[in-house]
Amino acid sequence: MQHLKIYSKEDLLSVTQIRRFETKLGEQLAIAAHPAHLEQSLSESKAEYVLLGIPEDIGVKANGNMGGADSIWVPFLQAFLNIQSNDFLGGDTVLLLGHFDFGDLQYLIEANAHDKEEKIEAYRHAVTKIDEEVEDLIKLITAHQKIPIVIGGGHNNAYPLIKGSAKGLHKAGLIELAQINAVNLDAHADYRPIEGRHSGNAFRYADEDGYLQKYCIIGLHENYIQQNVWLDIVNNPFIDFITYEDIFILEKKNFIQAVAHATGFTEDNYIGLELDLDCIENVLSSAMTPSGLSALHARQYVTFAATDSKIAYLHICEGASQLNDGRKSETTGKLISYIVSDFIKARE
Repeated sequence: MQHLKIYSKEDLLSVTQIRRFETKLGEQLAIAAHPAHLEQSLSESKAEYVLLGIPEDIGVKANGNMGGADSIWVPFLQAFLNIQSNDFLGGDTVLLLGHFDFGDLQYLIEANAHDKEEKIEAYRHAVTKIDEEVEDLIKLITAHQKIPIVIGGGHNNAYPLIKGSAKGLHKAGLIELAQINAVNLDAHADYRPIEGRHSGNAFRYADEDGYLQKYCIIGLHENYIQQNVWLDIVNNPFIDFITYEDIFILEKKNFIQAVAHATGFTEDNYIGLELDLDCIENVLSSAMTPSGLSALHARQYVTFAATDSKIAYLHICEGASQLNDGRKSETTGKLISYIVSDFIKARE
């Protein structure tokens, strides 16, 4: 894991605004006690959750979309570490591990690829390198029976999260087969064909490789389902979905009923809990939508699923504080901070 940057206490406090008569979350979070010996740090830590950043947009660009998903990790940290530590959320159950920095891969591609096609091919090759490192770390964390909370980055990282969690939980003796389920709040299925790794086909790769047992998508936008993907989904008994239109336009189910349906469909195994921020209305992302869920829906989704499912990991992805076309948002990091704190509080 050559690209993993492990944090010190000084790193946390440098982002935390210390104030008299208050205790901020950044003062309470645990860190890796032995940075050079990660497995020993995880073994000794009493924390239940391991917080990790994957600030990259290589997978998004490999999918032909706009970069910017690498920009949200620091704004999230600035918001999350400055939450008040109190009876609602103390922070002592969370180990803030650090983040992956794949900037060298990005630089090599930008400096050497000659045209768009060559860049996309190089990006897809680089995603396989990201997959390997993320999978190894997630396997290590879950094998020690801790829950990774991962802030992306592109949705390409769902594949190594599923694969690493399945292997880690199997190694820990918690599941018989190295397979888990996934529930995804998303405008897109991210089940595009196998054509090289990118942010649009993580669940297809996880399924084809045998690490994804059941998969349920909530809030899928009918306007953005490719016909070939639609046929694959409807003909697969291990995949289920509820479209945005079924919930909010036709009102076949209300939102909480839709979430309950998804957690019921996947209740026979651990789940990877996925949230793609491009499903939330007007939240900055590479596939930003003017018609989507509210921030409240996202918080309700994570809270409900956290209390109603066996959680392998939480993954929040595709958000941005600045896109490559110059659009900016000052609030995306704070929204993710709310959602992460909701998840921990729901489980506590």
